[in-house]
Amino acid sequence: MLVLGGTAEARGLADVLATAGLDVVTSLAGRTHAPRLPAGDVRIGGFGGVDGLADWLRTNRVDAVVDATHPFAVAITANAADATARLGIPFAVLRRPGWQPRAGDDWHWVDSVADANRLLPDLGGRVFLATGQGELAAFAGRDDLWFLLRTVDPPPPPLPTHHVIITGRGPFDVDGESALLRDHVIDVLVTRDSGGEHTAAKLVAARRLALPVVIARRPPLPDVPVVATEQAALDWLTR
Repeated sequence: MLVLGGTAEARGLADVLATAGLDVVTSLAGRTHAPRLPAGDVRIGGFGGVDGLADWLRTNRVDAVVDATHPFAVAITANAADATARLGIPFAVLRRPGWQPRAGDDWHWVDSVADANRLLPDLGGRVFLATGQGELAAFAGRDDLWFLLRTVDPPPPPLPTHHVIITGRGPFDVDGESALLRDHVIDVLVTRDSGGEHTAAKLVAARRLALPVVIARRPPLPDVPVVATEQAALDWLTR
């Protein structure tokens, strides 16, 4: 079977499948230098769209596909849904639950990261932009704000005019995130509804410091089975 990976859930699923004695290949997009590799076989790089993915699935006689990519990896999810439907291959999405606000949170929901631009600078002029490398261009050319950018690898241009880049790979802890926000005198956090506990520490830190958070909603999923845990994905495969 094929796991579309790149997340902690994908690595966990590969471990579960390998332990269960199933042959699993995890596909990584290849955008991150030195990625964490899962159990089983790994392929790195794109498929070449829907047709390329369908050809790969057919050639490799894949029995089932689980998409455990990031909730905002829209293109690969759509391509996988189309390719598996074309071939009649079972397909499910493993997606961690989204975040829910708690007492003390000051959250502002937007439909996309780019839409966060309209809420700034009313919420503050010093922004922690924790949106992933692919979303930074939405703020390119803004010279009325200062941005802290955190990515796994140094991001390419275009970037905001006034910024500082730090690199790091989570999970991060609440104390570290709180110190980061204080040290850089952050006024507002901008992020995406990635969900799960691996990247939630920054939200807890913002709550502690009474900072507003702008959160981009998740894009809609195709009409396919969705599971929330690695064990649920294994159960789906078993059925």
